[in-house]
Amino acid sequence: MARVADARVRVPVDGELNSAGAKAQTPVNGEAAGGNRLAILALFAVTAAWGASFVLMKPAIERQPIPDFLATRFVIAGIILILVRPSVLANITRRVWWTGGIACIFLALGYVTQTIGLHYATAAITGFLTGLYVVGTPLLAWLLFRQSLSRKVIVAASLGLVGLGIISLNSFGMGVGDLWIIVGALFFALHIVVLGRWAPGHDTYALTVVQIVVVAVITAGMTFADGDGYVAPPDADVWIAVLVTAVFATALAFLLQTWAQSKMDASRVAIILTAEVPWAAGLSVAVGQETLAVRTIIGGCIMFTAMLIAEWPTRRKPAKGEIIPVHPLGHFE
Repeated sequence: MARVADARVRVPVDGELNSAGAKAQTPVNGEAAGGNRLAILALFAVTAAWGASFVLMKPAIERQPIPDFLATRFVIAGIILILVRPSVLANITRRVWWTGGIACIFLALGYVTQTIGLHYATAAITGFLTGLYVVGTPLLAWLLFRQSLSRKVIVAASLGLVGLGIISLNSFGMGVGDLWIIVGALFFALHIVVLGRWAPGHDTYALTVVQIVVVAVITAGMTFADGDGYVAPPDADVWIAVLVTAVFATALAFLLQTWAQSKMDASRVAIILTAEVPWAAGLSVAVGQETLAVRTIIGGCIMFTAMLIAEWPTRRKPAKGEIIPVHPLGHFE
């Protein structure tokens, strides 16, 4: 299921340093168009990796304990990002550790609860319900910091609840897996709120590395809670799931998203990243993992519409310090 903390990246102008440490050059029109096309393709590749991660993890976590799977994934992802840019270690200040550490408590809890939910639910439903973090973010920003709610957020939240009811509610109430995923979505929303409130001004790469390391430490600690210690991936299929989620859905996803946001507006990036939801549903059906019920399709479409409404850019300029309900760098699926 990796953008600066306030969910918007300012594109460097001539002479300024970009995220790779090189001076930015203003491209000519042809170069800009080509860069945009490649950026769009890169972002769709990221969403495909996120969608595929749900499908691959579903059988994997039946054979490896959830904390052990997550710990393996994030240890590998952290090592990759450090090897790609070893100089990042010099930029990890005490303030970065403090901000990343607090944010990652919510991120780690989000991953654990989401993955528990995936164990009981399907990949498609996990994708749909995880998308609730998009409408949950502005609601939590309003509850915690009294950030005003726009009309589109109210509409999106209402649609999200309708979609949730169609997907999850039945004559017996709500499934246990659905409840875990919803809790995970709330933790993801809290993670985004924390990043949006306190992370602006931090080095994005350094903050991301800290978050991955902290999630790895927290989940590694959980592996000893059952008394059995760490359990390694038991077979090749589980290792494939670990490596795809670590390399493609975490480390490479962050690098591609960082590059893409230097080429195009962050609001367009946010819209493209919602494609994760249909990828998760489509791939789970394509591999024969599930058959979507009519209510799941209808509810999922309503929730996807709610995500698009919440993410859709407006002409109004965000207020200083406003937390935007979009997928930030440093937040992973």
